Amino acid sequence: MNTSNTQYELDAVNLFRSSNTAILSTLSKSTDGYPFGSFVTIVSHSNRELFIYASDIAEHTKNILNDSKACVTLSSVNDQGDKQASSRLSLMGDLIRISSEDIQNCQARFFKFLPESEKYSYIHGFHFYRLKILKARWIGGFGQIGWLDTTHWTAATPDWHDSEEAIIEHMNEDHSNVICSGLNGVFSIIDPNAKMLALCTDGYFIASEKAQFFMPFNQPCYHEQDVRVALIKQAKAYRAFETT
Repeated sequence: MNTSNTQYELDAVNLFRSSNTAILSTLSKSTDGYPFGSFVTIVSHSNRELFIYASDIAEHTKNILNDSKACVTLSSVNDQGDKQASSRLSLMGDLIRISSEDIQNCQARFFKFLPESEKYSYIHGFHFYRLKILKARWIGGFGQIGWLDTTHWTAATPDWHDSEEAIIEHMNEDHSNVICSGLNGVFSIIDPNAKMLALCTDGYFIASEKAQFFMPFNQPCYHEQDVRVALIKQAKAYRAFETT
Protein backbone atom coordinates (compact mmCIF):
# COMPACT_ATOMS: atom_id res chain seq x y z
CA MET A 1 0.00 0.00 0.00
CA ASN A 2 1.52 3.33 -1.04
CA THR A 3 1.74 6.40 1.22
CA SER A 4 -1.43 8.06 -0.10
CA ASN A 5 -3.45 4.85 0.23
CA THR A 6 -2.13 4.36 3.77
CA GLN A 7 -3.41 7.83 4.68
CA TYR A 8 -6.73 7.07 2.98
CA GLU A 9 -7.00 3.96 5.14
CA LEU A 10 -6.26 5.83 8.37
CA ASP A 11 -8.71 8.61 7.54
CA ALA A 12 -11.40 6.13 6.48
CA VAL A 13 -11.03 4.15 9.70
CA ASN A 14 -11.31 7.31 11.79
CA LEU A 15 -14.53 8.32 10.02
CA PHE A 16 -15.89 4.77 10.24
CA ARG A 17 -15.22 4.41 13.95
CA SER A 18 -16.41 7.94 14.79
CA SER A 19 -19.76 7.72 12.98
CA ASN A 20 -23.12 6.50 14.23
CA THR A 21 -25.28 7.68 11.31
CA ALA A 22 -25.22 6.81 7.62
CA ILE A 23 -27.22 6.52 4.41
CA LEU A 24 -28.22 2.94 3.64
CA SER A 25 -28.79 2.08 -0.02
CA THR A 26 -30.71 -1.09 -0.80
CA LEU A 27 -32.30 -2.58 -3.92
CA SER A 28 -36.01 -1.79 -3.99
CA LYS A 29 -38.29 -4.81 -3.88
CA SER A 30 -41.36 -2.76 -4.87
CA THR A 31 -39.74 -0.78 -7.71
CA ASP A 32 -37.88 -3.26 -9.88
CA GLY A 33 -34.55 -3.19 -8.09
CA TYR A 34 -33.98 0.56 -8.28
CA PRO A 35 -31.65 1.95 -5.58
CA PHE A 36 -33.46 3.07 -2.42
CA GLY A 37 -31.72 5.32 0.12
CA SER A 38 -32.64 5.75 3.79
CA PHE A 39 -31.15 7.24 6.95
CA VAL A 40 -29.99 4.74 9.58
CA THR A 41 -28.03 4.63 12.80
CA ILE A 42 -25.04 2.29 12.88
CA VAL A 43 -22.57 0.80 15.35
CA SER A 44 -19.24 -0.73 14.36
CA HIS A 45 -18.31 -4.22 15.52
CA SER A 46 -15.01 -5.20 17.18
CA ASN A 47 -13.83 -5.92 13.64
CA ARG A 48 -14.94 -3.67 10.76
CA GLU A 49 -18.37 -5.13 10.26
CA LEU A 50 -21.20 -2.84 11.29
CA PHE A 51 -24.66 -3.30 12.76
CA ILE A 52 -28.00 -1.69 12.03
CA TYR A 53 -31.21 -2.10 14.03
CA ALA A 54 -34.15 -2.24 11.64
CA SER A 55 -37.93 -2.52 11.87
CA ASP A 56 -39.65 -5.24 9.88
CA ILE A 57 -42.03 -2.65 8.43
CA ALA A 58 -39.23 -0.37 7.15
CA GLU A 59 -38.86 -0.28 3.38
CA HIS A 60 -35.13 -0.98 3.57
CA THR A 61 -35.79 -4.10 5.66
CA LYS A 62 -38.18 -5.45 3.05
CA ASN A 63 -35.49 -4.79 0.46
CA ILE A 64 -32.78 -6.51 2.52
CA LEU A 65 -34.89 -9.62 3.02
CA ASN A 66 -35.49 -9.77 -0.72
CA ASP A 67 -31.85 -9.04 -1.71
CA SER A 68 -29.07 -8.68 0.85
CA LYS A 69 -26.87 -6.45 -1.36
CA ALA A 70 -26.41 -3.02 0.21
CA CYS A 71 -24.16 0.01 0.48
CA VAL A 72 -23.67 2.11 3.61
CA THR A 73 -22.30 5.63 3.06
CA LEU A 74 -20.79 7.70 5.88
CA SER A 75 -19.84 11.35 5.58
CA SER A 76 -18.19 14.07 7.64
CA VAL A 77 -18.96 17.77 7.96
CA ASN A 78 -16.43 20.04 6.26
CA ASP A 79 -15.26 22.88 8.53
CA GLN A 80 -15.39 25.37 5.65
CA GLY A 81 -18.95 24.45 4.76
CA ASP A 82 -18.01 23.00 1.36
CA LYS A 83 -20.14 19.86 1.27
CA GLN A 84 -18.46 18.65 -1.91
CA ALA A 85 -15.12 18.63 -0.06
CA SER A 86 -16.40 16.54 2.85
CA SER A 87 -14.97 13.07 3.48
CA ARG A 88 -17.05 10.09 2.44
CA LEU A 89 -16.77 6.35 2.92
CA SER A 90 -18.94 3.86 1.02
CA LEU A 91 -19.05 0.27 2.25
CA MET A 92 -20.52 -2.31 -0.13
CA GLY A 93 -21.58 -5.73 1.07
CA ASP A 94 -24.42 -7.91 2.28
CA LEU A 95 -26.74 -7.19 5.21
CA ILE A 96 -27.40 -10.41 7.10
CA ARG A 97 -29.77 -10.76 10.03
CA ILE A 98 -27.94 -11.53 13.28
CA SER A 99 -28.37 -15.15 14.35
CA SER A 100 -29.95 -16.02 17.69
CA GLU A 101 -26.63 -17.16 19.19
CA ASP A 102 -25.00 -13.78 18.44
CA ILE A 103 -27.92 -11.52 19.33
CA GLN A 104 -26.91 -10.87 22.95
CA ASN A 105 -23.41 -9.61 22.11
CA CYS A 106 -24.70 -7.51 19.22
CA GLN A 107 -27.47 -5.97 21.32
CA ALA A 108 -25.10 -5.13 24.18
CA ARG A 109 -22.68 -3.36 21.84
CA PHE A 110 -25.37 -1.45 19.97
CA PHE A 111 -27.06 -0.18 23.13
CA LYS A 112 -23.69 0.74 24.64
CA PHE A 113 -23.12 3.25 21.84
CA LEU A 114 -26.74 4.21 21.18
CA PRO A 115 -28.59 3.70 24.48
CA GLU A 116 -31.66 5.56 23.21
CA SER A 117 -32.20 2.68 20.77
CA GLU A 118 -32.96 0.28 23.62
CA LYS A 119 -36.57 1.48 23.73
CA TYR A 120 -37.13 -0.19 20.37
CA SER A 121 -36.29 -3.56 21.90
CA TYR A 122 -39.66 -3.42 23.67
CA ILE A 123 -41.45 -3.01 20.34
CA HIS A 124 -42.14 -6.14 18.34
CA GLY A 125 -40.52 -6.37 14.93
CA PHE A 126 -37.04 -4.83 15.37
CA HIS A 127 -34.02 -6.95 14.46
CA PHE A 128 -30.26 -6.51 14.13
CA TYR A 129 -28.42 -6.88 10.83
CA ARG A 130 -24.68 -7.16 10.17
CA LEU A 131 -23.00 -5.70 7.08
CA LYS A 132 -20.41 -8.14 5.78
CA ILE A 133 -18.22 -5.81 3.76
CA LEU A 134 -17.10 -6.68 0.25
CA LYS A 135 -15.48 -3.41 -0.93
CA ALA A 136 -14.69 0.01 0.54
CA ARG A 137 -14.50 3.28 -1.41
CA TRP A 138 -12.91 6.41 0.08
CA ILE A 139 -13.28 10.06 -0.92
CA GLY A 140 -11.26 12.34 1.32
CA GLY A 141 -11.83 15.49 -0.72
CA PHE A 142 -11.04 16.69 -4.21
CA GLY A 143 -8.60 14.25 -5.86
CA GLN A 144 -8.32 12.06 -2.76
CA ILE A 145 -10.23 9.08 -4.11
CA GLY A 146 -9.62 5.35 -4.18
CA TRP A 147 -10.72 1.82 -3.46
CA LEU A 148 -9.27 0.68 -0.14
CA ASP A 149 -7.34 -2.52 0.45
CA THR A 150 -9.98 -4.93 1.79
CA THR A 151 -7.55 -6.86 4.04
CA HIS A 152 -8.83 -5.38 7.30
CA TRP A 153 -12.34 -4.51 6.07
CA THR A 154 -13.16 -8.18 5.59
CA ALA A 155 -11.12 -9.66 8.44
CA ALA A 156 -12.50 -12.07 11.02
CA THR A 157 -13.47 -11.19 14.59
CA PRO A 158 -10.33 -10.70 16.77
CA ASP A 159 -9.39 -13.50 19.13
CA TRP A 160 -9.65 -11.14 22.15
CA HIS A 161 -13.38 -10.59 21.48
CA ASP A 162 -14.54 -12.72 24.43
CA SER A 163 -12.06 -10.95 26.73
CA GLU A 164 -13.10 -7.43 25.76
CA GLU A 165 -15.03 -6.62 28.94
CA ALA A 166 -12.19 -7.93 31.13
CA ILE A 167 -9.68 -5.74 29.25
CA ILE A 168 -11.94 -2.69 29.61
CA GLU A 169 -12.46 -3.32 33.33
CA HIS A 170 -8.71 -3.71 33.87
CA MET A 171 -7.93 -0.47 32.03
CA ASN A 172 -10.61 1.54 33.83
CA GLU A 173 -9.65 0.26 37.27
CA ASP A 174 -5.86 0.08 37.02
CA HIS A 175 -4.78 2.30 34.12
CA SER A 176 -7.29 5.13 33.90
CA ASN A 177 -4.34 7.55 33.61
CA VAL A 178 -3.56 6.09 30.17
CA ILE A 179 -7.10 6.78 28.98
CA CYS A 180 -7.20 10.30 30.41
CA SER A 181 -3.76 11.29 29.10
CA GLY A 182 -4.64 10.00 25.62
CA LEU A 183 -7.88 11.98 25.65
CA ASN A 184 -5.96 15.09 26.65
CA GLY A 185 -3.12 14.53 24.18
CA VAL A 186 -5.29 13.84 21.12
CA PHE A 187 -8.45 15.84 21.79
CA SER A 188 -7.23 18.47 24.31
CA ILE A 189 -9.91 17.40 26.78
CA ILE A 190 -9.11 17.08 30.47
CA ASP A 191 -11.49 14.67 32.16
CA PRO A 192 -10.19 12.65 35.13
CA ASN A 193 -13.37 10.54 35.02
CA ALA A 194 -13.03 9.43 31.40
CA LYS A 195 -13.52 5.69 30.86
CA MET A 196 -12.79 3.15 28.17
CA LEU A 197 -16.17 2.30 26.66
CA ALA A 198 -15.42 -0.33 24.03
CA LEU A 199 -12.54 -1.91 22.15
CA CYS A 200 -12.06 -2.65 18.46
CA THR A 201 -9.25 -3.85 16.22
CA ASP A 202 -8.45 -0.25 15.28
CA GLY A 203 -8.37 1.30 18.76
CA TYR A 204 -10.77 2.00 21.58
CA PHE A 205 -13.64 4.33 22.47
CA ILE A 206 -13.62 6.74 25.37
CA ALA A 207 -16.71 7.94 27.22
CA SER A 208 -16.14 11.46 28.51
CA GLU A 209 -19.02 13.28 30.15
CA LYS A 210 -21.70 13.20 27.40
CA ALA A 211 -19.37 12.71 24.42
CA GLN A 212 -17.62 9.68 22.93
CA PHE A 213 -14.19 9.72 21.29
CA PHE A 214 -12.27 7.19 19.22
CA MET A 215 -8.58 6.63 20.07
CA PRO A 216 -6.81 4.86 17.19
CA PHE A 217 -4.02 2.32 17.36
CA ASN A 218 -1.12 2.58 14.88
CA GLN A 219 -2.25 -0.67 13.25
CA PRO A 220 -5.09 -3.19 13.65
CA CYS A 221 -4.78 -5.52 16.66
CA TYR A 222 -6.27 -9.02 16.38
CA HIS A 223 -4.52 -10.62 19.35
CA GLU A 224 -4.64 -9.66 23.01
CA GLN A 225 -0.86 -9.23 23.13
CA ASP A 226 -1.12 -6.77 20.22
CA VAL A 227 -3.67 -4.72 22.18
CA ARG A 228 -1.42 -4.71 25.23
CA VAL A 229 1.56 -3.49 23.19
CA ALA A 230 -0.53 -0.76 21.52
CA LEU A 231 -1.80 0.52 24.88
CA ILE A 232 1.71 0.60 26.34
CA LYS A 233 2.90 2.63 23.34
CA GLN A 234 0.08 5.11 23.89
CA ALA A 235 0.84 5.34 27.60
CA LYS A 236 4.42 6.35 26.78
CA ALA A 237 3.44 8.68 23.94
CA TYR A 238 0.95 10.71 26.02
CA ARG A 239 2.61 10.54 29.44
CA ALA A 240 3.36 14.27 29.27
CA PHE A 241 -0.40 14.92 29.10
CA GLU A 242 -1.19 13.24 32.40
CA THR A 243 -2.78 15.56 34.96
CA THR A 244 -2.57 15.36 38.72
